[in-house]
Parts: sequence; structure tokens; C-alpha cells
Amino acid sequence: MSKRKSSSVNDKPHKRARPEEEEEEEDEEKARDADENHNDEEDELLSTQMLNAGDVVSDAGIVESITLKNFMCHSNLGPFAFGSNVNFVVGNNGSGKSAILTALIVALGGNAQATNRGLSLKGFVKQGENSADVSITLRNKGRDAYRPEVYGSAIIVDLKITREGLRTYKLKSKTGHIISNKKEELVCILDNFNIQVNNPVSVLTQEMSKYFLHSKGEGDKYKFFMKATQLEQMREDYVYIKTTKHVTEDKVHQHKECLKDLQRKYQEKEERYKNLASLDEMQTKLEELQKQMAWALVAELEKESEPLKEKLQTSRRDTEKYDHKVDEWKKKVTEAEGQHRQIQERLEGITQQVQVLQPQSDKLKAEVQKQNSLLKSSEVTVHRCRANLRDLEKDKSQLSSRLNDLKLMISQTTGAESQARLERMEAIQAELEHLNHHISTLSQQIEQYQNACSHAKEEQGRVRRDHEGLQRSLDANKRNLQTLQSSRSNRLRRFGEHMPALLSAIDDAYKRGKFKQKPRGPLGHLISLKNPDLALAVEVCIKGQLHAFTCDNHEDEKVLQGLMARVFTTGRRPVIITSSFLPQVHDTRKRAVNHPNYPSVLQALEIEDPVVANCLIDQKGIESILLIEDRTEARRVMQGRNPPQNCTQAFSKDGDQIFTNRSYTTDQTRANYLSGDVEEEIRHLQREMENQKGLANRFQQEMKKSDNDVKQNEELLAKTHMEQRKARAKAQKLQLELTDLKNVEEPQSEDLKPLEEELEEIISKIAQKRADFENERAKMSELKASYEEAEQNYKQHKENINTVAEEADSIKEELNKTDQDLMRCKHHKKHYDDKRSAHLRNIETLEATVESKEQELQASITKATEICPERLEVRRTPKSLDSEISRLKVKITTQQEQQGDREEIVRQYKEALENYNNMAQQMKYLSSFIKSLDNVMKQRLQAYTELRRFLSARCKYYFDSTLAQRGYTGSMTFDHKNETLSISVQPGQGNTADLSDMRTLSGGERSFSTVCFVLSLWAITEAPFRCLDEFDVFMDMVNRRISMDMLLKVAAGQRYRQFIFLTPQSMGSLPVSRIIRILRLKDPDRGNNNAQKGDEERQ
Repeated sequence: MSKRKSSSVNDKPHKRARPEEEEEEEDEEKARDADENHNDEEDELLSTQMLNAGDVVSDAGIVESITLKNFMCHSNLGPFAFGSNVNFVVGNNGSGKSAILTALIVALGGNAQATNRGLSLKGFVKQGENSADVSITLRNKGRDAYRPEVYGSAIIVDLKITREGLRTYKLKSKTGHIISNKKEELVCILDNFNIQVNNPVSVLTQEMSKYFLHSKGEGDKYKFFMKATQLEQMREDYVYIKTTKHVTEDKVHQHKECLKDLQRKYQEKEERYKNLASLDEMQTKLEELQKQMAWALVAELEKESEPLKEKLQTSRRDTEKYDHKVDEWKKKVTEAEGQHRQIQERLEGITQQVQVLQPQSDKLKAEVQKQNSLLKSSEVTVHRCRANLRDLEKDKSQLSSRLNDLKLMISQTTGAESQARLERMEAIQAELEHLNHHISTLSQQIEQYQNACSHAKEEQGRVRRDHEGLQRSLDANKRNLQTLQSSRSNRLRRFGEHMPALLSAIDDAYKRGKFKQKPRGPLGHLISLKNPDLALAVEVCIKGQLHAFTCDNHEDEKVLQGLMARVFTTGRRPVIITSSFLPQVHDTRKRAVNHPNYPSVLQALEIEDPVVANCLIDQKGIESILLIEDRTEARRVMQGRNPPQNCTQAFSKDGDQIFTNRSYTTDQTRANYLSGDVEEEIRHLQREMENQKGLANRFQQEMKKSDNDVKQNEELLAKTHMEQRKARAKAQKLQLELTDLKNVEEPQSEDLKPLEEELEEIISKIAQKRADFENERAKMSELKASYEEAEQNYKQHKENINTVAEEADSIKEELNKTDQDLMRCKHHKKHYDDKRSAHLRNIETLEATVESKEQELQASITKATEICPERLEVRRTPKSLDSEISRLKVKITTQQEQQGDREEIVRQYKEALENYNNMAQQMKYLSSFIKSLDNVMKQRLQAYTELRRFLSARCKYYFDSTLAQRGYTGSMTFDHKNETLSISVQPGQGNTADLSDMRTLSGGERSFSTVCFVLSLWAITEAPFRCLDEFDVFMDMVNRRISMDMLLKVAAGQRYRQFIFLTPQSMGSLPVSRIIRILRLKDPDRGNNNAQKGDEERQ
């Protein structure tokens, strides 16, 4: 064997920046050189052991040869003669290595799935052939030989597989004589040799290795360990024994039933046997029993009467308690009615006060608006006067300045130049007037555009708000439409998407016995209308009770709350009403409203369940609420002089609520839960949605038009602002030019009188305008004071109305609370009234029952005295005496009929006794067997646990030993409870705390660790031969050499075991030894898919 050196993973170390790191690198190089020298010494030692190995004769059960014909894709393979110890089957892919291993598994009893090469046996027959043949020769020598006198020194197993997937065996002796063709014989041979082709330790295929060994799951490695050590088989045997025990216990139970029947038959026969005594004794006993029976009936009646009398006395004493409760709640009802009446009168007074104050508020508001209008008009007038006065002052200033200039600057010079300047000044003045007029016009346009923009924006906001409100209404209608559409198939969905799931959970809980009484609900689902037109009125009347549930007791309420919490994870949960369930509807004749023309809510509803009807009567008082379709008629009936008796309120068809002194309207327009025609509701909702969509489109068009108006007005406003700025700039420029001309030119001599007259006229106008301005300003101050006074009066009056309205709201809340208290008091009073009535009826029933029992007792005493004048003290019950009397009469009659057949009675008695004793003995034996089986199971379980612990410890030991051969350290942790096997490995010498999971190792290191795991399993298990398929395919050269050395060392130490290794490697570097045999397979002929026999080499 040539010497090889293991190569490091990184041939080129990384450069170090510090001297200390370079020294560490040199130390590592020295350690690697020492390790290589050690590996060289091990190679020389292994070569010496292989050279010194002599001829080895392995034990029984090893494979001597194998031959394949038409198997898989090979026409002929073999025969292959295997050595007694180490065998290498070498060849490229497709040469037939896997075919040899597959044939070995199939021929020795393995199934097709175990090979991972096919799903059925017929898949192993070569394409185009009718059958496939496999022949295997097993050695049959030594003390473990199987029937050597029959088979000789070898057993030949011939297997034939047909195209249909049938498998036939021929078991031959050494001479070729057929001994058997039964698979049972093959199983006996395999058991004798301890051959387990399905055990991965005996035969480890590539797929099995990938599944168990290369899997990253710790559970897969544990399964591999259990299967390899046959602990899995022991566990299955233990389960089988346990099943057998259960079957035996079932048989014992069946025999017990049979034993009871036999015992009954035996007792019947024994009774017939004993009944052969004289009839006189039985007649005497019968008469005695009849006397006892007569007085036993008297005692039983007396015993039954005593509890009834005691119960009657107790009930009579309890009557006072019920009377006290009824009086107490009657007093509370009177107090609640008085309080309700007082609050109602207060509310009516406040309502009248608001009605009186409201017209005055409207009048004050109109006055404020009027004063505001006058004030605005006065402000406009004052502003106009101030502007006129300012213009006159300006004109005065300009005219005075001009007169002064003319007086000071009169010149003698005249001519064409002065005339030209004057003409230019006149032209500029005319153009300035035109520009000022144009600027004024533009200012008015700007104000108009600003007002138009403001109005357009207000209109745009209004349309947007209307559109948003319409969109919210449309979304709500969409949700309602979805609810109605889903309620086509299930009306429950009207009451919420989660309601069907809640009712299903209630049904399941009731079936499991969690409810004493099944809850009812939702109440709206359990009622129906006689007149669908009144749906809205009934729905507004019942309100929150439509979704409510009712329970019989508080325990059921808690269970229902738990179910609701699980179903309604979000949102509001239905209300739960707890009240005792009664089998009949409350008697409401005394307190119900009866109108000849209009029904009550109770009369308008169809309610099948009395519990639902009683709940609505108790909670809403539906027996005292009228339904009147016309709103005006409802007000006439309820608010007239003589309202209907017992009627608390009425509802109109539109849902208006009318009391005797007030009424309320509802915002709801249609019934959502009680309407009968779902399709009509859907169509109505769809039509309403179509109208809303059309209205939404119109709103969008108006919004678009408003946007365009705003945009257009803003553009015109910007354009006008720009034009105004240009005109003002031009006017300013002309004004400067005019000023320059005035300063330059010397005016011509002219007559100043017209200018002086014009100045006087302007001065008089200024005086007049100033007087007008002062008058208008004084008038505006007066109007402003009047407006502020009117506004203050209106605000004060409005605050008074708001104060009264707030007080009315609080009184309304107090009135509603009082209504609820009154209803609660009435409900409790009714409850105790009903309980007192039921109690009185119960007393009457008890009195009648006691009287009947007394009469029956007297009659029974009279009859007993006739049978036996002296009273007897009897301890037995009449039922047992009657049973014995009946049995005795039957016995007497039977004996009288069968008195002559004495021998037959004796024979049947003995036969029944014998059958009973035999069955009792069998039961005793079976019970003893079960007891022994229990002991065996305990011992087997203990032995299984000890063996598992022992094998686990040995596996850990051998695993550590094999890892140490390469200088690895590792740990193997078994978790038998969770059925996991954790393997951690640290390459090289290192701290045990640095152990890493195998998944962090390189491919070669992980394969080497896997080989160590397999070798540790080999060390703790027994098998005549072991097969490994391409065990080194994932290893590098270093790990392959080390693994190969380890395998050869193990083989050298186990001379009586056979090892078969399948590998695509050449194996040319193996040491020379007689115990090693290499079988080289030729490359496949790709033209005809036929692999021929390879060369056999001995080294």
C-alpha cells in the first residue's frame, strides 16, 4: 500500500499582520506534519496486518456467489464469487453494482420498496423479457449450519420473477437437489443465519443512507439506531403482546357474560331440583307471605302519607312569605308609578315652556336680522359720503394749487411752443380721466369676480358634503344588500354574519350536556308576523331584543357567554336575558289590552315557543302595546279622553311611538329583520342604490362644474388684476409727465375768475357733504347700538331656551330610567303573583292528594284486617313480597304440572352444574394467564429498557473510539423519550465545549462521522455479512483513506464476518492481502444495455 498524506482544507494559510499570529501558524504546520507521520505509521501497520492475515474460513450465512439473468437492465451478470472476509465491487455507473445489491435484497426475502429501485417486483424484469432469475449461494458450515445433513455445506437460493410480478423460490442443496420451494423455509434459513436484508446495518443502500444517515433530522438517526439494533422489533413484539392481552381480556369479558347465563340456568335447574319438596310447605309459606303483603301495603301507604302531610304544613307556612313579597313589590310599583307621574308632569311643563319661548325667539331673531340689514345699509352710505368728501377735498387742493400757480407764473410769453405744451397737457388729462374710469371699472369687475369665486367655493363645499353623505348612505346600503343576499339561503344572517356559527356552537354544547336547558335566540328569528305591513312598527317596538338570547339559569348564561366570546371576537355581543323557562305562555288576560279594531303586539305575532313569548312579555310588555297603522288615528286613540284600558303605548305603521301625553318619531324607514319578502327588500334596496348612484353622478357633474367655475373666475380675476396694475402704471407715468409739463411751461395769461368761482363752489359742496357725513355717521352709531341690543336680547333668549332644553334632556333620561324601574317592579310583582298563585294551586293539589291517600289507607287497613286480624310488623317492601309471591305461585303451578318427571329434573340439574363448573375453571385459567402475561410484559419492558440503555452506552463508546482514531472528539446524545439522537463532532483536538452539530461540518468530515456511526452500530450488532453501497461517494481523499483504513481494521478484527463494499472508485491503493477480493465490473454497453461479468482479482 502506497503511503498517502492527508491534505488540509486550506492549503494556503491567510496572511497574518502580527508576529504572534505567524508563530501560531508555524505551530499548526508542525502539528500537521506530526499527524501525517502518525497516519503513515498507521498505514504501515495496516499493511503488515493484511500481509500476515492467513486463510480465513467465515462462519455460516455468508454469500459465496450470486448470478443474475434478465434482471433490471442486465441480461447476464455473474456468477460472482465473493471472498470470505472483505469484498470490493468496483465499477462505473451502470455496470451493475446496484443490480447485485438489489438482487441480494429481493432474493433473500426483501420487498421491492426496501430496494428503493422500484415499486413492484415486475419492474425488475428486463424490458422485453418474460422473467428474471437470481441465484445466491449461502455458506452452510460450522456449528450454526442449518440442517447440514439435508443441504450440505451450501444452500442455493433460486428466485424467479415473472412479468406479472409473481415470485417463486427454489431452495437447493450443495449438489443442486431441490429441497423446498416454500418461502417459510427461506424465512427459517434467514432466521437461523440471522440474515436481515431489511436491516440497514446488514445492507445499507444509497437511498437508505441518504434518508437515515445524511438526514439532518435527529429523529431519523434515532430510527436508524432502533432498526439496526432490532430494538424496534422488540418494541413491536411488546405492542403485539399488549394487543394479545387486550384480546384475552375481551374474551374473559365475553366468558363472564356466558358464565352469568350458565349460572342463571344452573340456578333455575337448582331451583327446580329444590322445588321437589312438598306443596304443603309452599302453600303455607304463600299464605304467610300474603298476610305480610296486606300489612306491608298498609305500612307503605302510611309511609307515603307522612311526607305529604309534612309538605302540606310547610307549604301553608310559606304562604305568608309569598303574601309579604307580593305586598312589598305592589308597594314598590305604586311608588314607581307616582315617581314616573311626577317626572312626566315636570317634562310636560318644560315642554310647554319651550313651546312658549320658541315664537319669541323667532321674533327676536327676525329683529336682529332687520337691524343688521339697516346697519349694513348705513355703513355703505357713510362710506360713500366719506369717499365723496375725500374727492372734493382733493379737487379743492388741486384747484387752489393751480390758482396759486397761475397767479405766480403768469408770463408774457405766448406762441406755438406754449400752445403745444397746453395741448399736450389737455391730451394727458383726457387720457388720465379715461384711465381712472377704466381702473374703477376694473375694481368693480375684481369685486364681482371675488364674489363669484366665493360663491362658487361655497357651492363646491356644499356639493362635496352632500356627495360624501350620499356615499356613506350608499356604502351602508351595500352592506345591507350583502346581508340580505346572504340571508336568502339562511335567514339567520340577517342578525349578523356570526349568528349561524353561534347557533351551531350552542347545538354542539347542548348535545354534550353543557346546558341544562337549551338557550333560545336570537328572539327576532323565533317570531313571525301575521301582517307583514306592521314589520317596521314591531321592529321599532322590540328594538334590542331582536338579537337577544334567553337562558333558564345563570349557569347556562355563563356557558353561553363563553361561546359568544369565542364566536364574536370583535364587535358587540347579543344581550342575554336570564329567566326560568315555563312550558306554557303567561296568562295575560287581566292585564292585556283588548281593542276591537287594533291588535296588540302579542296578538300580531306568531310565536311557537312559549319561552320566547314569555321573555317578550316580561321584557317589553307586548301584551299591552297596540299596533295602529295610521299615525293620526293612533294619536286620536291614545291621546283622547278615554284611552284603551291596560294600553301603555301604541306604534304606528311608520314606527312612530305614541303615549297618552307625548309621541316620538323614528329615523328608521324600513324593517331590517322582520320583513318577510327578502327578494322585494333586495329589489327595493337595489332601486334605491341605483337612484343614489344617479344622484352621485349628478353630484360629481356639479362638483366638476363648480371646479370649472372656480378655475374660470380665478383666471379672470388674475387677468383683471394684471390689467388693473398695467393701467395704474400707465396712469402714474402720465401723471408724472403732466407734472413735468406743469412745472416747465409758463401758463398763458387767462382769466382767473371761472377758477375762483369753481373753487368757491367746491368749498360750499365740502361743507354740505361734511354735514351729511356727520348726520349719516350719527345715524350709523344709533343703528349699531340698536343691532347690538337686539343681538344681546336674542342670545340671552336663546340661552334660556337651551337651558330649558338641557333640563328637558336630563328629565327624559330620568323618565326612561323610571320607565325601566317601573317595568322591573311590575315584572317582579307579576313574578311573585304567579309564584303565589302556583303555590296556592300546589297547596290545593296537596290537600286533595292527602285526602285521597287517607281514604286509600283506610280501605287498605280494612282489607288487611279481613286477611289477618292481628297487625304484623313487616320489614320487607311490598314489591319484594309481590315478586316472591308471584315466583312461589309459578313454582307451585310448575311443580304441580311437572311433579311426575323427577329423573329429568335431576339430570338437567347435574348437567347445568357441570357446565357452570367447567366455564368457571376456564375463567380461572384465563385470569391466571392474564396475570402471568402482565408479569411477562413488565419483565420484557424492563429488559427492553436495560438493553436499550446498554446498547446506547456501547454505541457511544465505539463512536468515541472510532472518532479518536482521527483525532476527532464528539458526543452522542440519546433522548429516548422524544426518540431523537443528537450527534456533535469537533474535528481535530479541541475543547469539548466547542462540539458542533454535524450539519456545520464539511461534506467529507460529515461522511467520515457517518462512517464512525455505522462502525459503532456494527460493533453492537450481529450479522453474517454487511453490505455498503458507495459509502465513500461524498468523501475527499483524506477522509476516504481514513474511513477505508478503519473499515479494513474492523474487517481484520472480525475474520468470521463478510464485508461487501460497492464503490465507483478504482481501489488500486488497497494493501495486498488474502482476505481482500476485488470484483471489477466492465463498463456497460450503452448500445444493448447489457453489462457483462467483470474480472475477479485477488491481491
